[in-house]
Amino acid sequence: MNLADSRVLVTGGAGLVGSHLAAALLDRGATVRVADDLSKGTRDRVPDGAEFVEADVTDSDDVARAVTEDLDAVFHFAAYTDTNYDDDRVLFEENTEMTYTVLERMREVGVDRFAFTSSSTVYGEAPRPTAEDYAPLEPISIYGSSKLADEALISTFAHSYGVQSWVFRFANIVGPRQRGNVIPDFIEKLDEDPTELEILGDGRQEKSYMHVSECVDAIQHVVEHADDAYNVYNLGTRTTTSVTDIADIVSEELGVEPEYAYTGGDRGWTGDVPKMRLSIEKLADLGWEPSIESDAAVRRSARELIDEIVS
Repeated sequence: MNLADSRVLVTGGAGLVGSHLAAALLDRGATVRVADDLSKGTRDRVPDGAEFVEADVTDSDDVARAVTEDLDAVFHFAAYTDTNYDDDRVLFEENTEMTYTVLERMREVGVDRFAFTSSSTVYGEAPRPTAEDYAPLEPISIYGSSKLADEALISTFAHSYGVQSWVFRFANIVGPRQRGNVIPDFIEKLDEDPTELEILGDGRQEKSYMHVSECVDAIQHVVEHADDAYNVYNLGTRTTTSVTDIADIVSEELGVEPEYAYTGGDRGWTGDVPKMRLSIEKLADLGWEPSIESDAAVRRSARELIDEIVS
């Protein structure tokens, strides 16, 4: 698929990855429509030049306004995470309802290309580095369960209804415009009190962090070069960063020296996978590799987010 002259919809296009992807596609000459309910992002994150539809992607009428027959592809990035909802049932039902509603509408109007942001959480606590063909998939969080259910729906529409699909299992994606995750959380806490920083768990949780600029570049590369009916790719880096290392990096960039207060235990929260590193050999075999490793992605994101958050 050639994205440069395509007409695409990005759901969740006011969020972290969606807004950056929408901007990248516009720069390449694509015609971009963004659908978002602005529950996580803000209107000013939608890039200039993109058509904007304020839409609840669980609502079939809103989806009908956003998904029209003139589209070449839908990038379905709208989702709720376990940091957005305290109600597990609502989180699971609304995430899967969004995906089903979008796919159903695509089938109605004949749009047959679909890209989806899944998550490393579908693997659960798997051996590392974890490849796409690892099995069994045993998520330990409701969020991971919802993403795995989404993948099952997408596979069905790909194999039974001819909707060519690309599923991206993300590592931790970081960068400007991000809120509600570890780097902006640490910045906000230290901006309020630079003498002490609360860290969930024991600080030894260690995961792969990928800068959002690299994430959207990899997404475009895979969509343009992977041509199976159903394509699953990990997106991440070959290196990892611990939570304590993130605290060190953020503190250094802010120029503060706080005392760390750990809440204890080897997980930050129920359902947290404390160790995660994805295999990206399949991605490399397709001709794309990250140039920013995990520590550097964290540091770059910290600098970008400090500029946004600290007055």
